[in-house]
Amino acid sequence: MAGHIQDRWYKTETGPDGKSRRVKTDRYGTGMRYRARYVGPDGAEQSQSFPDREKGRAEKWLTRIKADMDSGQFFDPKAGRITFREYAEKWLGGLTTDVVSQEAVSRRIRLHAVPHLGTRPMGSFKPEHVRTWLSDLTASIPNATYRRAIYDSVSSLFNAAKDDGVIRANPCHAQSVKAPEPAPRLVQPWSAERVLAVRAGLPDRYAAMVDVGGGCGPRQGEIFGLDRDNIDVSSGWLYVRQQVKRVGGKLVFAPPKRGKLRDVPLSPVTAEALSTHMERFPPVEVKLPWKTPDGPLVARQLVFTSAVGRALWRSYFDDHVWKAALASAGVIPPRERGNRYAAAPDDGMHALRHFYASVLLDSGESIKALSVYLGHSDPGFTLRIYTHLMPSSEQRTRSAVSAVFGGPRSAPEAA
Repeated sequence: MAGHIQDRWYKTETGPDGKSRRVKTDRYGTGMRYRARYVGPDGAEQSQSFPDREKGRAEKWLTRIKADMDSGQFFDPKAGRITFREYAEKWLGGLTTDVVSQEAVSRRIRLHAVPHLGTRPMGSFKPEHVRTWLSDLTASIPNATYRRAIYDSVSSLFNAAKDDGVIRANPCHAQSVKAPEPAPRLVQPWSAERVLAVRAGLPDRYAAMVDVGGGCGPRQGEIFGLDRDNIDVSSGWLYVRQQVKRVGGKLVFAPPKRGKLRDVPLSPVTAEALSTHMERFPPVEVKLPWKTPDGPLVARQLVFTSAVGRALWRSYFDDHVWKAALASAGVIPPRERGNRYAAAPDDGMHALRHFYASVLLDSGESIKALSVYLGHSDPGFTLRIYTHLMPSSEQRTRSAVSAVFGGPRSAPEAA
């Protein structure tokens, strides 16, 4: 590294006698006296100014820069001057995840991070700033699960900034910064009576959704995307191959979550319910883009559509169809005139999926098989969600021990 310290208050001149001498410059006594200069790895000259009587600090600064370069840990101080808002725009524009994930991350950053952190230079962040932001977030976002998602997105942004040489360390990783921890909640499956009551409250064209959700366990978007060819009544299988999802304000067909294509056993009762439904409401060909709004159009013979033969929008269905059925079943209060239905975060269509899991576990099905049928990433994830629903082994333990030690015992012989 070529580095040196310039004294702006003095310059060297050659006197009449031909000897060099130091003379005061026009800047003498004003502004920063010393400028430490070096050439960075990219070939550009960088500098930092220091006041009078702090030449020693300038020398230490240059020494540290040289040590960082020699160790491969050089950090350009000027890079950290970019604000959080500016870096966020750059980072969000370069995300390579799927479009839906990009939208979710962008929404978290723009709505819940930029308003609080946007004007601060990236290089000035300390753990205390993250702690203050998290405190404000706790006050404004009561849902701890969503707060954790926001925090994870911001931490990912700081990770990228570290990789890009914008900051030295991720302030979210400091020991004093505690990530939001959602309160543990145990899944409480619906009873069979509630499932049937909600089914009875749905319009006829949607009632069979309960049979599919409670009898095969697909997600809501996978039910909306169910194609007639995905139902094999003769062999008893339901093939989960696509879902209907909202991307960029438009509906698209897309693979199931995490691309988990799967085959789920189809019971005769569920098969009969679907057959009856399709006789009364024949499947309709619907064309939607594949994966993204500008993707190629694909056609599917959808089993469930709106009254005018279009793919279903989750928001409309939840607010106007599903919640009406919940109210008729007594799960939520009836809607008051002029108001919306009450929130029902634990009683959406996902409740049918939990019901399906509880039925299979109660019948002795293995966690591994259930994980496959639900399309989970691994059985461990399924176990963490539903372990409390697995049949107790206590009675089996008692019976096993009793079978060994519970027989008649002979009295010990006298010595």
